[in-house]
Formats: sequence, C-alpha cells, structure tokens
Amino acid sequence: MKSHGYAVHDKKSPLAPFSFERREPGPNDVVVEIAYCGICHSDIHQARDEWGGSIYPMVPGHEIVGRVSRVGAAVKKFKEGDPAGVGVMVDSCRVCENCKAEAQPYCTKGFVGTYNARDYAGEVTYGGYSNNIVVDEKYVFTISPTLNLAAVAPLLCAGITTYSPLRQVGRNSKVGVVGLGGLGHMGLKFAHSFGAHVVQFTTSESKIADAKKLGADEVVVTKDADAVAKHAGSFDFILDCVSAPHDLNQYLSLLRLDGTLCMVGLPEVPLPVSPFSVVANRRSLSGSMIGGMKETQEMLDYCAEHNIVSDIELTSVDNLAEAYERVIKADVKYRFVIDMATLPRS
Repeated sequence: MKSHGYAVHDKKSPLAPFSFERREPGPNDVVVEIAYCGICHSDIHQARDEWGGSIYPMVPGHEIVGRVSRVGAAVKKFKEGDPAGVGVMVDSCRVCENCKAEAQPYCTKGFVGTYNARDYAGEVTYGGYSNNIVVDEKYVFTISPTLNLAAVAPLLCAGITTYSPLRQVGRNSKVGVVGLGGLGHMGLKFAHSFGAHVVQFTTSESKIADAKKLGADEVVVTKDADAVAKHAGSFDFILDCVSAPHDLNQYLSLLRLDGTLCMVGLPEVPLPVSPFSVVANRRSLSGSMIGGMKETQEMLDYCAEHNIVSDIELTSVDNLAEAYERVIKADVKYRFVIDMATLPRS
C-alpha cells in the first residue's frame, strides 16, 4: 500500500518528504488515516542515532491518532470512520509469559516498535509522521469521540508511560513528580486525579504557576537545597521524568520507609547511585516503560471519563526542524503534535 510522510536518511539529515510501501492489509488489520502525531523526545534520539542501532530511512512517530479508513474481514473492534490510536508497539510474540499477562512491552522475544524496528518477517516499520498506517487490530486502541484528538495523541506514549507506574499510588499518598515537561505534566495530572498529595519538582521558577494550575499541591524549585531538604524521608512514591543528567541520590533521600523512586525519563548517560541511598529506609529504585495493550486502553478510557488530555502545541510538517530544536531546549508546553493535514499529497 502506497504511503508517504517525512523521514530522516541518516543521523545528520533533516526530515524530508519520503514515499514508501506499507503492507497490504490482511483480514485482522486496520488501516488508520493519520490525523495527528505527537513528537516524542525519543523520536529525536532515534532520528539522530543517539541510542545507537538506528535504521534508515526512518519515519518517526509513535503517538498516532486518526480515523479508520479500512478494516479486514475478521476485524471486530473497529469500523470505517472510527477514531483510533496507535502507540509505541505494533506487535509482540503474543505467546510468552509476559504477553499472556498483558505485559507486551516486556515481551521476551522483543516487541515490534512502531518505527525504527523490524517486524517478525524482517520488514522495517515506519511510524506516524505519515498519512496512514496498517496495524493488527489487537495493537490499535479505541478513542472516545468526546476527546480532542490532537491532544489525545501524546497519551499513547507520555500518557501511558506515566499512568502505568502511578496506578500503584494510593489515595492520599504523597507523590513527587520530577520534571515538568511532556512526561512530567502528564504524571502531575494523573497523580492529582488519583487523589495523591502531589509535589512538583522543577528547576525553573517560571513553571511554578503552571504546575499549580495542572494540579500540584506544592512546587519545589530544586535549586533551593533547603526547600528540597524539608521533604526528606516523606514521600511514598517519586516519579522521575527527567531525561538529562541529575542527582538521583537527592531524590532517593526524600523517600520514606519502603518508598519507591521510579524512573521513566531516559538520560543519555548513566547516573550514579550510592548504595546508602537505597539501603537507608529500605528504599527502592525502579523503572517503567509503557503499559501493555489492556492497560493503555484502560488509561484512554480513564482519560475520557475524567477529561484528561495533554497540553499541546500544534505544529506543521514545514516546522519539524524548529519543533525538534524547541523540544531539545524544553521550550514547549508541553508536547508538540503534528497536524498531518499539513502533509503534502504524494
């Protein structure tokens, strides 16, 4: 099936128009005409081969929403015209212990990424900076028509990445969110919605008002060591959303007995952890990726029920280079979403 979008051809090249072939839809497949695609910082890391192993040409994008244009004969969950979403993965082995437990991101064979990956037949996958995508219905999400489709797009990555670990948080727990960006603002919204007492940590005084508007009960500017120290040993859970080098030991010291610091940000360099930071108070340092298919659909349904979406800035395919640079500078509130109506026809 003919498709077109924007791709990078090596780690130094800009995104440029690109025509390619997707597979013809089979009986279990859904074709989604893409209306919006979020820009995740991981798109930039992979486009620029900052994590290694990038496959070129690469069409990035794994925060995809649109409408169903075709369905295979065996498809039961969708019909033409339905709003639909595609996230970080488009397949997994389906038979391993983790897949059977609805933990597909931890598939022992390795899940098939929406882009910059090879499917189990060896074919390269292309992402959402494009006009359409073909995916097995098991890996496509239903989306409530009551929500703003553009603002739903980042839920497919930033939303589920923060929702999944925060679901363990009990009402009235004390929760910290480190970083107020694409991930952090969703973590803040969810933690507040779940009934926790939420403390937002940020390096920027200019974000204090925004954090309170988004649901923070308290805001701590981390440059103020005394303000941070006041919270020592008091948190049940801290969600670390920062993808730059920072001091994990500082945040570990804020956990109470059996508290957990969960990392969802992806710094490019290893971060040192002192053994005493985890031994004290029997603290745990953990990490989390996205959620499985069942949990992601649960998250989308929860967002529809509670009217939760991402705070976004719409951009066009003509402004992708500028959007990438602004993401790197953390100069976006709080997620860029590409309006694919600006994609030229092939």
